[in-house]
Amino acid sequence: MIEIIPAIDIIDSKCVRLTKGDYNLKTVYAEDPLEVALMMQDAGCKRLHLVDLDGAKSSHIVNYRTLERIANGTNLTIDFGGGLKSDNDLHIAFESGAAMITGGSIAVKNPEIFQGWIEKYGNERIILGADTRNGKISTSGWIDDSNLDIIPFVKDYMAKGINKVISTDINVDGMLTGPSIGLYKEMLAEMPELYLIASGGVSAMHDIEALTEAGVPAVIVGKAIYENRITLKDLEQFNLSQQ
Repeated sequence: MIEIIPAIDIIDSKCVRLTKGDYNLKTVYAEDPLEVALMMQDAGCKRLHLVDLDGAKSSHIVNYRTLERIANGTNLTIDFGGGLKSDNDLHIAFESGAAMITGGSIAVKNPEIFQGWIEKYGNERIILGADTRNGKISTSGWIDDSNLDIIPFVKDYMAKGINKVISTDINVDGMLTGPSIGLYKEMLAEMPELYLIASGGVSAMHDIEALTEAGVPAVIVGKAIYENRITLKDLEQFNLSQQ
């Protein structure tokens, strides 16, 4: 069955969500991300997707203290991303409690560095972020679009050892209009061995069911939880059903 991974996005040490990755369309949902993480843990979640949006914009890790607080204050397995551009950024993220990191922009702009991370830490700790707008890979907190098509991009990194990929369709992120099922089906048809983590657009539990039917093994959910479209009770019942 599919795993639901809650997302916490951080700006100024606060829990926020953006719409279509637009920093001007920001909603603050909580002053203390640790409180939010504890609620996710209490609902039976084991994983957390934590994104440093300040870091993504600044091109270096910023909110590592928030990562540290959540890592020390919960039992969640944290996947951390946003602004990781150097070996020092990676060192800070792991020292601050990240179990895994997601590299997106770095995989496009400095593939040699990202390849070195895969070789050093292994594909259980390094996740590829393959965020897309209209089929092309986007970088720098979704501000910049590249000319790279998503499927060849992911295939190339799978050949280099990657097996976990988080893919967000920016056009539906934060819109609560449903995930890009067609995109994920196409990716899995081309790369059936891929551990694909879907992200963006989830509006309700029926979207989780649709992703399950499409064969997607994991999904990141953010705004639907914060807008109470998927309640903490829903999460708890779902996680109990997986035991």
